[in-house]
Amino acid sequence: MSAQFTLDHKKATQSLNYFARQEGGRINKMKVLKLVYFADRYHLRKYGRLVTNDTYYAMEHGPVASGVKDIAEFSVALDHREKKYVSQYIAPINKYSLKSRADIDREEFSDSDIEALEFAWVNFGNLDQYQLRDLTHKYPEWLKHKRALENRLRIDMDIEDFLGDPEATVNKCYELDDEDKQDRREQLHEAQYLESLWR
Repeated sequence: MSAQFTLDHKKATQSLNYFARQEGGRINKMKVLKLVYFADRYHLRKYGRLVTNDTYYAMEHGPVASGVKDIAEFSVALDHREKKYVSQYIAPINKYSLKSRADIDREEFSDSDIEALEFAWVNFGNLDQYQLRDLTHKYPEWLKHKRALENRLRIDMDIEDFLGDPEATVNKCYELDDEDKQDRREQLHEAQYLESLWR
């Protein structure tokens, strides 16, 4: 599914804020990006959509949600409205870390979004950024690009690949049988079509 969805910058911001709060108010940027990935992977596998609605790239340090990364880094790619919203909730500490500035606005999330964020924190929040990076390298959606990344900075990821299973010892982020996977593919294709109508 190479067609891209439209980032929900408020959910993306609140996802970063959620994990910063869970970590005690400040969090490493690479760690928080990996936790967002695990929440998105879980939510897509269980409910057929990402929490953030972001575009994913395979990069050296694993899968990266592009828009979430821009928010975490206060990138120049953010417009004035987005920067104003983001700055209410999170702020950079330095090149490697960010901090929470306000309570999470849970109104931005559905119950299933919160479930996915909690899943990511409970299952992976105890790991540091390097352990998380190494773990993301075990998932098929990143592994398929491993060789190509030797010569490229980033490669578009197909989020349909999130439905693939890693080796048996790795947390799948929600168990799916073949029928479930087909249902999720159909949900994604329908969402992609509906998104295209708004463009």
